[in-house]
Amino acid sequence: MSLLDVNSSQAYQSNVNDSTKTKTKSDSNKKPLRIAVASNFTPVLKVLLEDFTKQTGIKSQVISGASGAMFLQIKYGAPFDIFLSADSRRPKELEQAGYALAGSRKTYAIGQLALYSPSLNANVNSIDQVSLELLALDPLRKPPARFAIANPDTAPYGKAAKEALTHMGLWQAYESRLVKGINIGQTFTQLRSKAVASGIVANSQLVLNNLSGIIIPSNYHQAIEQQLIIIRNSKQQAAAEKLSHFLLSSESQNRITSYGYAHTKQVNNTDIKLIELTAK
Repeated sequence: MSLLDVNSSQAYQSNVNDSTKTKTKSDSNKKPLRIAVASNFTPVLKVLLEDFTKQTGIKSQVISGASGAMFLQIKYGAPFDIFLSADSRRPKELEQAGYALAGSRKTYAIGQLALYSPSLNANVNSIDQVSLELLALDPLRKPPARFAIANPDTAPYGKAAKEALTHMGLWQAYESRLVKGINIGQTFTQLRSKAVASGIVANSQLVLNNLSGIIIPSNYHQAIEQQLIIIRNSKQQAAAEKLSHFLLSSESQNRITSYGYAHTKQVNNTDIKLIELTAK
């Protein structure tokens, strides 16, 4: 079953654990864990939360949207308990400003970029068969009339897309043709609906929707290190810590990798080494 990403510029709320209609009195008085999460990771988180709830009994509420928007909401006192950003910069800034629980900042995923277009998807059976020459020369050599990326000024995946195009010497040729999504979820929706013919998305979006694309090598851009923090003023820090441990567990990390993120080795220790995920 296809899992679609989020395309709204505004954060939305959805209780992912409301399947149980009958609630006890004690359950009804217990507030859910409020999780602010970047749009690219929302579909994966919702899948993982099913097991998290079964294991812990902790109910949760997902608030999904652009990392930049949620970053500002946290600074203005939004009642989130844990923040899963699409980058590392905003969690670091929140930590430095005293909004994060000390020691809670961790890397939960490493994002990957992928070139996608419906026509490319029809012609490529396996990304493994696509060479870097094809990536550099064929699909990108001739700039289309419109090309979709997330906004490089505000969205982590957009920033990385700009870096990749710059690395390939194509930024000037593409800049005037760009259709910039507020976040990578909106960019994927533009491509999936065929409103834009081609663009750069998160590889996880393609994996989740059983689509093919070309993974852009990680050395073409700075690592998309997605970090989480627990909000210092949260009244559910214990539950938030359980979710953090759950996401960082070996089992969860293997599942996150299977959904199109790069594998991390010792990423939450002092030495960070990225291992490229074999393209699916």
